[in-house]
Amino acid sequence: MTRRGWRLGVVAVLAAICVSGPGRPEVISTASDLGPLPDTRYDYTSQDHQRSQRASALLVRQCMAERGHRDFPLDPRYPSDPVVATAVSTDYGVLDLATARRWGYGWDPANSADLRPKGRRMTNAEFADFPACSAEASRRLLRGIDVKRDWLYASTRAGEVDKAVKRDPRLRAAWDVWSRCVAEQGFTRYPDPVAAYADTAWQRRSSDGNTPHTERERATAVADVTCKRRHHTAELWHAVRAQQQALDISRHRDRYAAGLQALRTYRAAVAEVLRKLG
Repeated sequence: MTRRGWRLGVVAVLAAICVSGPGRPEVISTASDLGPLPDTRYDYTSQDHQRSQRASALLVRQCMAERGHRDFPLDPRYPSDPVVATAVSTDYGVLDLATARRWGYGWDPANSADLRPKGRRMTNAEFADFPACSAEASRRLLRGIDVKRDWLYASTRAGEVDKAVKRDPRLRAAWDVWSRCVAEQGFTRYPDPVAAYADTAWQRRSSDGNTPHTERERATAVADVTCKRRHHTAELWHAVRAQQQALDISRHRDRYAAGLQALRTYRAAVAEVLRKLG
């Protein structure tokens, strides 16, 4: 495709954004501001995670009680604390300007602390029985689901869809515009926003994945977000993802439908546990 063709493609996608998303905020600060994607209804949500964690904890506690551990906590700490990594990036890299100014490509260290278990530490005897009870809880919640074939099918397609998105000439043109914009402000000319986020220069810690928030890092992140906003990079990226996801769903409609049914079966199992034990 010629550069003029790329430009026309970009204009067409941006026009589609304006028509299809009238409720979208003028300033994009989070991925949710961009609106849902076609595969959203087939995917495991944060609410699913919270509810399933609670249901699993209740089943584990019940199992542990049957094994003689009567006061096992719902949110236990391990005998030795594992490394807790915090993931706060989005599929579009950093989007919030205030976050970029304060934390660069990292995040508030308090976020990692919030993920740590709040209950007491397991005893060694409890820890010996914990894996079996955890596995039993998983089997209970996944009962009736063909895990290998249907469980989170949309997630198994994400890699292939992402490859198609990255090959899209409209997105590659948009990334090139964003890249030149960042370079014009005196920073590295990255091929795309993901490369900026993942730059090894930010020296992410092995303990939690956070960065030192250096002045250079924060200034680069600010340029990154500023250029995304100036050229509507995230909006166009989101639109291309939506198109590619819709195409993939149309090609594999039966498999996506089976995956959705599996997710509904799982949600029903979680709801049952919460109703009986929660």
